[in-house]
Amino acid sequence: MHIPPYDNANQPIVDIDNPHVPLVYFNIVKLKAGEHFDYHVPGYETCVVPATGTVTVETAGETFAGIGNRGVDVWDGEPEGVYVPTDTPARITALTDTETFIAGARFDQVLRPFAVRADELDVVQYGSDDTKTHRKIKHILGANHHDRVGRLLVSELFTVGAGGWSGFPSHKHDTDRPPVETRHDECYNFRFRPDYGSGLQMLQRVDNEPGDAYHIVNGSTVLIDKGYHPCCVLPGYEMYYFTILGGLSQRSLIQYFQPTHAEQLKTIPGIMDMVAKFK
Repeated sequence: MHIPPYDNANQPIVDIDNPHVPLVYFNIVKLKAGEHFDYHVPGYETCVVPATGTVTVETAGETFAGIGNRGVDVWDGEPEGVYVPTDTPARITALTDTETFIAGARFDQVLRPFAVRADELDVVQYGSDDTKTHRKIKHILGANHHDRVGRLLVSELFTVGAGGWSGFPSHKHDTDRPPVETRHDECYNFRFRPDYGSGLQMLQRVDNEPGDAYHIVNGSTVLIDKGYHPCCVLPGYEMYYFTILGGLSQRSLIQYFQPTHAEQLKTIPGIMDMVAKFK
């Protein structure tokens, strides 16, 4: 499902129990310096990640000050975040003008909050310019914090260079059958540089049969419930997408690569390092 960009007025874009992706939650909150936003998401653990600007997050009796160091866009600095436990109210206070993402996943246990600073990210870069698959992934809630989070995975993905494919070889994660594959609902929010760039999100529900394609633009949100789902960006533009994954039975993601294209795994440098970080 493609949700075109719109002014969500700080209300969830993907609310709890969404019919397409019930395991994940997503909101974008825009605040001026000095403003605050209170939220509480029953049944979901969440992560606060400033896309731009700097915030303070208060939750569970703790204060995490000065989260986020980016300026005009998501390419201007490194991401940071705060993990907010399930069923726990939180307040976001803007220290500067900010656009802040709130990512969530369904989880029934209450853990402890913590901050993820720029030097604590899991970063992996793979692919190549020759294969048009060169990208960098910055895991905010990735392998480094595996034992401190329930079912939520939060990452930022960047195309490296201008143009190319992401999420290839095509894979899916819509059926819970470990150790072959896990059910993880997924949500993307896309950005482009320059911001008038655009791309394509494909969704092929059955191997080697026709599927769907969505024209994605700056601010597009895409919900992935099932099927193989590579995406690409127009030549001459850079693409970013904020990624939320929520697992049904476990946190570690096991991707099932599309049989038709599985041989391409051998052609893309470093791809197995990428796979290992989604846990």
